[in-house]
Amino acid sequence: MTVRYVESSKLPTPWGIFEMHGFEDSANNKEHVVLSMGQIEGDEPIMARIHSECLTGDALFSLRCDCGAQLQAAMHKIALQGRGVIFYLRQEGRGIGLLNKIKAYHLQDCGADTVEANERLGFGADMRDYSILKPMLEHLKIKQLKLMTNNPRKVKALQELGVNVVERVAHERGRNPHNAKYLETKKGKLGHLLEGDEGEGQSEDQAKD
Repeated sequence: MTVRYVESSKLPTPWGIFEMHGFEDSANNKEHVVLSMGQIEGDEPIMARIHSECLTGDALFSLRCDCGAQLQAAMHKIALQGRGVIFYLRQEGRGIGLLNKIKAYHLQDCGADTVEANERLGFGADMRDYSILKPMLEHLKIKQLKLMTNNPRKVKALQELGVNVVERVAHERGRNPHNAKYLETKKGKLGHLLEGDEGEGQSEDQAKD
């Protein structure tokens, strides 16, 4: 197993106190964290967000994407419920890394969309690997997820790994004039289920897919 648990600590935030669990991924030389609140072990499905690192959106408040707003919304939803988990995976730029992401942004400044930019740099549209989640879920003894996502490919990838996603919960936040093209590309080329922020709160039972 290349992903191992390291340690946990309290993490006070504006939305409440989370437990932060650290994991080391030796195969990729990455460090990932999981934020949890409330009782997460057991058979009852738990609200979850699998969030790929986005320095520009999460920490630098970029409006080019919806990542930062989605992360904050997930923390807020979990705090309201008093129970939930966020997997914060160090897979910047859908897996291409920060510096390549800046290169991709430059290509987008010149007219490419987010998928075309990745492909011109020699990458796939989405290079993320979700297999690293398995040992995290096993360590935390989480068996079923209600996944906050607009990306059906993410749900499928998890189900193919044997992760029981019992429900997809729509999670639209952060739409603005600067990311309109980006969101339309995610919808048109990557299959994201986006209807505008008014669709927030809708859910989709995976048995209906």
